[in-house]
Amino acid sequence: MPALTDAGTLVRLAYQGLLNLGIDADEVLVRSGLQPERLYKANLRTQFSAQPRFWQAAAELSGDPSIGLHVGEKMPAYKGQIIEYLFLSSANFGEGLRRNIDYQRLVSDALQGQLVEQANPYLTGDFTEHKFVTSHLIEALSLGLINCFQSVTDGAFKAEKIIFRHAPNTDVAEYMRIFQCEVAFNADEFRLYFAKEILNYRSLNSAPELLNLHVKVADEHMALLKQRDFIDDVNSLIASLLESGTASLETVAAKLSITPRQLRHQLKTADTSFQQLLNNLRHSLARRLLSKTSEDISEIVYLTGFSEPSTFYRAFKRWENTTPIEYRQRFRASTKIESLEHPRQ
Repeated sequence: MPALTDAGTLVRLAYQGLLNLGIDADEVLVRSGLQPERLYKANLRTQFSAQPRFWQAAAELSGDPSIGLHVGEKMPAYKGQIIEYLFLSSANFGEGLRRNIDYQRLVSDALQGQLVEQANPYLTGDFTEHKFVTSHLIEALSLGLINCFQSVTDGAFKAEKIIFRHAPNTDVAEYMRIFQCEVAFNADEFRLYFAKEILNYRSLNSAPELLNLHVKVADEHMALLKQRDFIDDVNSLIASLLESGTASLETVAAKLSITPRQLRHQLKTADTSFQQLLNNLRHSLARRLLSKTSEDISEIVYLTGFSEPSTFYRAFKRWENTTPIEYRQRFRASTKIESLEHPRQ
């Protein structure tokens, strides 16, 4: 199964919330394993598994046990994204909400919600079952949703009641101050209640004539995510077959239950090739084994799926413009210098 990811917009919103609270947002990113200079990279997707590290770092640097609640309060509204456009090109808020539920992957692979329509409609979701979900994330996400909904309804949307599965991280009065509604905890499922009438609200900024265009763009983004899933599946299969030396296009195609021609075509459509993916995996694995382990070169040749040491040496020279032995020696020397300059306390 491909690794779960979130749209870069989510971490950018949380980053801005941290800055607005006067917290070192760059340090939070670094401790999460994220590179600050990549924050505004186009089409950025971040690993969902980094969420616990992000919120732990934010809590430690702020000293705030309810950091998710306060980051959410300070986050800007979710704007300028396909989600907002789908709302504003729909006939009303309810139609936009139902349509956006079909495109939730554009925001997150893991944080998937559902709309329950009844006398008192509410949003719910099973994302609170996920092992990487924290109470800080859910609280910030809830406020992010409310801010987004208020933005696309010109401020008309109001939460009537919100129910969390987790225990409160601070006084309930603080939650009520921020959410401006009743807040409950320790429930069986997450629920965000709102007035049924809001489903019929049409934004003053609505542009229904652009609906087909926005749906087309959303579909294109979804197709790119499916391509990413396919590449991840192929990479996983190649990695599992490397040691046995059977990482061939034919073998991988058979395991995917498609023909080699179909595999080749799908990879070409994704602007890559089987050989490119194989080389990238071999390169990455060789670097890791040379820098992080003491495995003999002969063993690394085997582990990276090369049939002959000479073939491995030529490939590595092409990748790094140095030999495997020189690469290992250079890495160990730089590591030693770094440890001398920055000794552990």
